[in-house]
Amino acid sequence: MSKVKVENLREKVEGNELDLSLSNLTEVPVKELAAVPKATVLDLSCNNLTTLPPEFCTLTHLVKVDLSKNQLVSLPEEIGRLSNLQHLDLYNNKLVRLPLSFSQLKSLKWLDLKDNPLEQSLAKAAGDCLDEKQCRQCSTKVLQHMRFLQEEADKERERRLLKEREQEKKREAKQKEKEAREREAQKKKKAEEKERKRKEYQAQMAALAAQEQQKKKKEEKKKKANQNQDKEKKKASASVPPSKCSLCSRLFSWFLRLLLLLIVGAAAVIAVCQATDLRKEAFCAPVNLYVHEALSWAQDLEVVQQVIQKISDLQA
Repeated sequence: MSKVKVENLREKVEGNELDLSLSNLTEVPVKELAAVPKATVLDLSCNNLTTLPPEFCTLTHLVKVDLSKNQLVSLPEEIGRLSNLQHLDLYNNKLVRLPLSFSQLKSLKWLDLKDNPLEQSLAKAAGDCLDEKQCRQCSTKVLQHMRFLQEEADKERERRLLKEREQEKKREAKQKEKEAREREAQKKKKAEEKERKRKEYQAQMAALAAQEQQKKKKEEKKKKANQNQDKEKKKASASVPPSKCSLCSRLFSWFLRLLLLLIVGAAAVIAVCQATDLRKEAFCAPVNLYVHEALSWAQDLEVVQQVIQKISDLQA
């Protein structure tokens, strides 16, 4: 054992009893006790035990246990596993309450809880336990009390579980509602996003149409401007050239008149120099010479010869 060494534990067993009282124990030697299962009666009184380890409840072979005059402030929650325990002495400890599993000690016939600061309801159930009969009544009443507490605890646990289930259902309902709202919000968001994209697309199409319309208007305006320019040019060409043409025609008319005048003058000079007595004058000599050369040149031309021939034929 840890605090007080127990030598030759098996030698302390007398029949089915093992006496470890007055051993200054602060811990129960569970492992060593498990090695002597024939010791069904265990005396741990008058030691310095404050608690029992959970492993103590594995000693299911125990029938009688004396834990009186220790410093126990609690019993392990698993104490209900001591299914063969019939006699339990907890006199003069510091217990206030018992674990609910105490109600599972169905074999318990004797119990002493005197000189413990028990809570009121438990102390009332335990009674005085001054003799064998009262200690037997103590075990019966305490077991009934603990079973009642166990039932109440079970009911409370059921109520708590039911409440937790209801809360869980409410949480699930809230979660589902939240998820539904989120889905609806997501759906609405998608619809808004789709509507936004549709409006953006329509705006882009409208902008493109406006640009196309503006482009067409510019082209039409440019075309109209070009047509106007062409009309202006035509008007200009129709208005300006006539004045120029009239001027040209007048100049050409004057030129023809001048040319005709020159021809007539030249013919008159040639006639004077050929048909009058003035042909002998000095100023007619060059004229007659030019006329003679011209006639000689013209006679060489086939066309002129034909014309002269026709004139001769007509005179004949």
